[in-house]
Amino acid sequence: MEGSSPKTKVYKRRWLIVSLFCLYSMSNAYQWIHLNIIANIITKYYNASLPEDRFQRETTVDWLSMIYMLAYIPLIFPSTFLLNKKGLRVCALAGAFLNALGAWLKVACVSQDRFAVLMFAQTICAIAQIFILGLPAKIAAVWFGPNEVSTATSLGVFGNQVGVAIGFLVPPILVPNSESLDEIGNDLSIMFYAGAGYMTLLFILVIIIFKERPPHPPSKAQMLALQNVHEEHYGRSLLNLFKNIGFDLLTITYGVNTGCYYAISTLLNPIILEYYPGHEESAGQIGLTIVIAGVGGSIAAGIWLDKTRTYKGTTLGIYFLSMAGMVAFTFTLDIKILWVVFLCAGALGFFMTGYLPVGFEFAAEITYPESEGTSSGLLNASAQFFGIILTIGCRAMINKVGTLGSNLLISGTLLVGTICTGFIAADYRRQEAGKEILEQMDNALEIEISEKYTEKSRMADAENDNRI
Repeated sequence: MEGSSPKTKVYKRRWLIVSLFCLYSMSNAYQWIHLNIIANIITKYYNASLPEDRFQRETTVDWLSMIYMLAYIPLIFPSTFLLNKKGLRVCALAGAFLNALGAWLKVACVSQDRFAVLMFAQTICAIAQIFILGLPAKIAAVWFGPNEVSTATSLGVFGNQVGVAIGFLVPPILVPNSESLDEIGNDLSIMFYAGAGYMTLLFILVIIIFKERPPHPPSKAQMLALQNVHEEHYGRSLLNLFKNIGFDLLTITYGVNTGCYYAISTLLNPIILEYYPGHEESAGQIGLTIVIAGVGGSIAAGIWLDKTRTYKGTTLGIYFLSMAGMVAFTFTLDIKILWVVFLCAGALGFFMTGYLPVGFEFAAEITYPESEGTSSGLLNASAQFFGIILTIGCRAMINKVGTLGSNLLISGTLLVGTICTGFIAADYRRQEAGKEILEQMDNALEIEISEKYTEKSRMADAENDNRI
């Protein structure tokens, strides 16, 4: 049987690969939000090189976050093509290198007239994330067994979430608000140098440790994917995805949910400071609460999916609870009790951030055998698109109406997303492919056993004839 059945095996190295990915994904996510959580301080320090109009000035600082979203949209297609054709290692090296390069460029930004340089450095980091966000589902499929893929995808997203958490928590501590611009500059310099050193170390580790794939595939489904990889045509794969109505709906709903998360994260500083002036550290801690709760939600959702495989029901349930959490967060901000805000922010984060790996895995299920990198890349592009629209829209609402109007806009958007999710068909193609392979193997085994039994019967009959 061993000669006729290709070998599958899971390797211990898979945990090292996914852990290293988590670390450098974490560092890139940190760079996404670490400036906007202290947006009022960044605006004060770089005021000389920012527009005079208030809305333009604040929106310009918001672009330090939104540049991550904008850069992703046009570059996702070439980066996904690179992932499919050159593989995991090339993309991991590109992401880690650009991440470190952007971090070192920020070291040169500590001057009040260098906001343009800071934006350029942030743009380099934004390009780096293109080689990061689409990897969790691909790493899970290439390195992990069939009962581990959802958990592994959750762990991959986990690193990104922890990076956002650190980006919320650390900058308000390292760069406190001060009347002295020189003090702010010194604090920014310390933060930038520390980040650059850490990200350079990660780049070196990726060069040494990160491997393309294991010697043998971890599952029968991945074995089939490897057999078909040379026949895969990127343009045809994209066309197949766009023709899949369920995936089209999921792309929109995933983009709406994650775009809401991006908008809240980008604007958390002004949202909290409107109700709690001078509480920059509290704004960071509330962001930390959202993300840490989301980490728990991601892991719980991954384990739940591995056990139940109920992708449609889980996606719909989490989406609805994300909307409910946002409504609770909106109407508790005004009661001036900070611990209640923390509690509601935690509930919001548990479901909204916990949705991220569920969306990836649902997409992998309903689009099999198309590449996980392609489907997750399109989901992320949608998230960036809606993130830009919602961030600009919410910033305008904050300036014209107030934070309440901004939060109600996000709540209403999540309601529409929940309704649309209900129309996605539960077409579990990856599960069906796995069942078909097992059935074929069982049939082959039954035939082999039957042939051996027949042969033994013939030998026994011949032996009895000889005795007679």
